[in-house]
Amino acid sequence: MKIVTVAGTRPQLVKVASVSRELRKYATEVLVNTGQHYDYRMAGVFFEELQIPKPDYDLGIGSASHGKQTGEMLMAIEEVLIKESPDAVLVYGDTNSTIAGALAASKLHLPVIHVEAGLRSFNKTMPEEINRIITDHVSSLLFSPTGAAIDNLRQENITENVIETGDVMYDAVLYNIGIAEEKYQLEAFGVKEKKYILATIHRAENTDSEERLSAIFRAFAALDDDVILPLHPRTKNKLREFGLEHLLVNAANIKAIEPVSYLEMLLLEKNASTIVTDSGGVQKEAYFARVPCLTVRPETEWVETVEAGCNMLVDPVKEDLSVVIKNFRPKSFEVQLYGDGKAAQKIAKETMMYLERKTALSG
Repeated sequence: MKIVTVAGTRPQLVKVASVSRELRKYATEVLVNTGQHYDYRMAGVFFEELQIPKPDYDLGIGSASHGKQTGEMLMAIEEVLIKESPDAVLVYGDTNSTIAGALAASKLHLPVIHVEAGLRSFNKTMPEEINRIITDHVSSLLFSPTGAAIDNLRQENITENVIETGDVMYDAVLYNIGIAEEKYQLEAFGVKEKKYILATIHRAENTDSEERLSAIFRAFAALDDDVILPLHPRTKNKLREFGLEHLLVNAANIKAIEPVSYLEMLLLEKNASTIVTDSGGVQKEAYFARVPCLTVRPETEWVETVEAGCNMLVDPVKEDLSVVIKNFRPKSFEVQLYGDGKAAQKIAKETMMYLERKTALSG
């Protein structure tokens, strides 16, 4: 069996590392890197640290508007699929790389396998929400991380070949946290265990709004604790565009650093006192690390963490984020929300069983 895997962002590459390790025990995998995250610190280092197989195709699409980027990916992926003629195409999550891979495969009548199927924020102004809905509706095999995700699919009449696996990112954390602690030291970041707040801000709903971006950074500056901020290029550019750079320069407690590798991020997450983020992946990693999380978004696709009382949604314009950070006390982290850490094994085995059934029926 031959499977083409399409990925291109940091979180997707983390999942590829786990799933490819298992999938290649049973099948030939052709890895396509779209280049959606093209900076070395944003993605390139991942291939080295996580021992991800070298991409068979590196498309190098890079940054552009949603339409242009998706269109270029769609055309390039289609060429790869025509050349490779795989048995199926595997995609992850909800990015432009995801939707481009899914559409290219479905137009060629190739089965689409979607990892992280069924997630919903119920906010269609988010590009990711549109991407995940469309991908689910053209997929032939859907791997959902939680029961809630399966319920979402059921509400949209998607019930065939839907399998709950647990979360691949949990697999990755369990596999890599020990490696991270061996390779990196917290002292290199100039902070001490549980004496700092870790923040990641990059989503358009925050970075494209001067009011929200200003409120977030003013809240950081008002804190007594250090704030470690791996600064996303988009956020850096928007701070400059809005004339808000002084909020970084004048705040002695905000330590803006270059984007970090996945292993460095795991180390920073585990040892933070609190995590403030607008990233879906970081919300889950905070839960895995048993660290309180505040999400500066109006909604989250990872509702389980909020329902468990370990994650809170915060509107930085309507609420004083600095006060919320100081007062938030999470509930227990004991409930196992995202499986047993063996999601990748289940995905690989179920994929092969599905393709073998499909081959037998067509034969």
